[in-house]
Amino acid sequence: MIYDTDRLSIFVDGNNMFYAQQKNGWFFDPRRVLDYFRSQYTNTTLVNAFWYTGLKDPQDQRGFRDALISLGYTVRTKILKEYYDDNSGRYSQKANLDIEIVIDMFNTVDQYNRVVLFSGDGDFERAIELLRSKNTHITVVSTEGMIARELRNATDRYIDLNEIRDKIEKLDY
Repeated sequence: MIYDTDRLSIFVDGNNMFYAQQKNGWFFDPRRVLDYFRSQYTNTTLVNAFWYTGLKDPQDQRGFRDALISLGYTVRTKILKEYYDDNSGRYSQKANLDIEIVIDMFNTVDQYNRVVLFSGDGDFERAIELLRSKNTHITVVSTEGMIARELRNATDRYIDLNEIRDKIEKLDY
């Protein structure tokens, strides 16, 4: 499919990015992320922006989720599940939304020809390969030490969060 303008979709693995931002010691502003990637390509229309996050309970992060929705993100959530980690001997909580991300990528594939994926998770390698076979340009945003080699190799372009910090950092703490 050929478009007169590039059509962009953004997918943010919120839990993965939370840990990446903690590692870096700074947080990005969801509004500035949208503005930055809209401005990166001439003749680009942002058609979708998705944000995926795990919740402790249905009211968890309510204000943040409402703010994301008001910015134009489609927010997908899942309640955290508790599991026992044999290695550490402790209980942990996790909400894996990889399947939801991939489903949304393929459910909306006819709407875009450019994707920005905020994640470092190697589980996305095969989905990225399939999207690239459909002439979709894929950019992955993550941070050194938190991006799987398979994912970095599968993408068209890799951006380290720290390279664009000045463009996307949350300024009003």
